[in-house]
Amino acid sequence: MRQIDEARLEEDPVFRYEYLAEFIGFGAEDAAAIQSFAPHIGPRIGELVERTYEKLLSYDATARHFVPRQHGYEGETPQGIAELAQSHPQIRFRKDHLNRYFMQLIGRSYDAKMVQYLDVVGKIHTPKAGNKEIDVPQVQMNAFMGMLSDMLLQFISESALDAAARLRTLQAFNKLLWIQNDFIQRHYA
Repeated sequence: MRQIDEARLEEDPVFRYEYLAEFIGFGAEDAAAIQSFAPHIGPRIGELVERTYEKLLSYDATARHFVPRQHGYEGETPQGIAELAQSHPQIRFRKDHLNRYFMQLIGRSYDAKMVQYLDVVGKIHTPKAGNKEIDVPQVQMNAFMGMLSDMLLQFISESALDAAARLRTLQAFNKLLWIQNDFIQRHYA
């Protein structure tokens, strides 16, 4: 039986990632499957981002988190959720971040810097990083991750990959999203 330093899981993001990756079975072949899918998903990232924000802005419980000034955004902020629209400059700013997130998932090495990135993605949705006024409830993050998973799995299922490559890619993204979800949830403990 392998001994795991559980205190270190909470303190060391790289150790946590390595544990999760090993336990879930996310390895180099999964990272390669995700990166190999880049030519298929890359051209559709804009569509993925638009669909994501269409959904996020269609519920007050998710839209309200786009009213406070986003960290790094210097333009005009909306006065309330009634002013939020896909075309609002702050929403476009957030869309750019989501676009970069997808590009990171499909184009980066899964190394210590990527682990740090996955951890920051979780942290920035809480008062622990970025704007202290932004505190996205855990239920909204879970809803977002579930929606994102569903959309990605749909895109993969519709791809021109052969059946074996499609299954490898579905499994790889599924494992990665579970790891990402853990790096979100850890900031809610």
